[in-house]
Amino acid sequence: MYLETQDVVKQYANHLALDRVSIEVPRGTVFGLLGPNGAGKTTLIRIITRITAPDSGGVMIDGRPYKKEDIYNIGYLPEERGLYRKMKVGEQAMYMAQLRGMSKKDAHHHLMIWFKRFNIMDWYNRKVEELSKGMQQKVQFISTVIHNPDLLIFDEPFSGFDPVNTEIVKNEMLRLKDEGKTIILSTHDMGSVEELCDNIALIHKSEVVLKGNVYNIRKDHRPNIFRFRLIGNDFDFDHPSFEVLSKELYHEYIDLRIKKLDGITNNELAQLIFDKYEVVSYDEELPTMNDVFIKTVTK
Repeated sequence: MYLETQDVVKQYANHLALDRVSIEVPRGTVFGLLGPNGAGKTTLIRIITRITAPDSGGVMIDGRPYKKEDIYNIGYLPEERGLYRKMKVGEQAMYMAQLRGMSKKDAHHHLMIWFKRFNIMDWYNRKVEELSKGMQQKVQFISTVIHNPDLLIFDEPFSGFDPVNTEIVKNEMLRLKDEGKTIILSTHDMGSVEELCDNIALIHKSEVVLKGNVYNIRKDHRPNIFRFRLIGNDFDFDHPSFEVLSKELYHEYIDLRIKKLDGITNNELAQLIFDKYEVVSYDEELPTMNDVFIKTVTK
C-alpha cells in the first residue's frame, strides 16, 4: 500500500495540531514518523486511521482518495496500550482478530502460528492481568498484524520490551517489510530508526521540518569529520586544510579525528595523510539520527 497525506490541517480550539502536513510513504518500506512530544505525530496517525478527520487536506491510498473500507487493511498499535485484563490471552486475541473481520477458524489458525513464533503458547489460557508488560505487548503486536493488513502503524512499539524481545519484534517488522507490507514507525528511539527505516518525516511544532531517505539525511548533515588509524606513535602534521580534533595512541596505532575545512575535497584530505603516514583505515564520521533530530529541533 502506498500512502500519502496532502496538506493536512487539524485545529483543536486554540491549538494548531497539524499545519499543512504532507508525507509520502512508499509501498514495502518502513517509514519513520518522528518528532518531539506534542509535535502532532499522534494526531496525524489518528487521521490516517480515521479515528478523527482533518479540517482540510486529505489522505490518499494507492493514488486515490481514502475510502472508509480501507481501514480494514490497516493494523494500528497505539502508544496507549489497552487489553481487557480479566480476559484470557487467547480469548482476547481471538476477539481482536474477529473485530478485524476474520472468521473464528482463520483467526484461531493464524493465532497459533503467531503464538508459536513469539513463544507464548503457554500463556494462551492465562488471564491478561498475569502477563508482564512485555508479554502484553507481544499480544498487542500479534493483534495488530493478525489480519494481514497491507499497512501497519506502530506507535512506540518497543516500549516495555527487554533487548531480546526488542530484537525479536524488529526482526518481525523487517520480515513483514520483506513480504511487501508498508510500515509507519513512530518512535523516539533513533537507533531503531537507523536500523529499520528507509525514509522519515520529522514533525516539529505541527509542521514537517525534515523528510527524506535516512542515509541521505545523515549525509546532508555531515560535520566533515574523518577518522584515521595510522601506524606509528606520533602525529605532528599541521595543515591549513584540516583541524585535529583528537589524537589517541593505542600501542602501535594512532587514532585521529580530523575536521576537514573549506577549500579541500575528501580525496585531497585523504591524500595529504596518505602521503606522510601509513594508514590502516579511515572513514567519514556521519551524524546519528539522534544528532540530526536534536540539531533540527533545537535550531
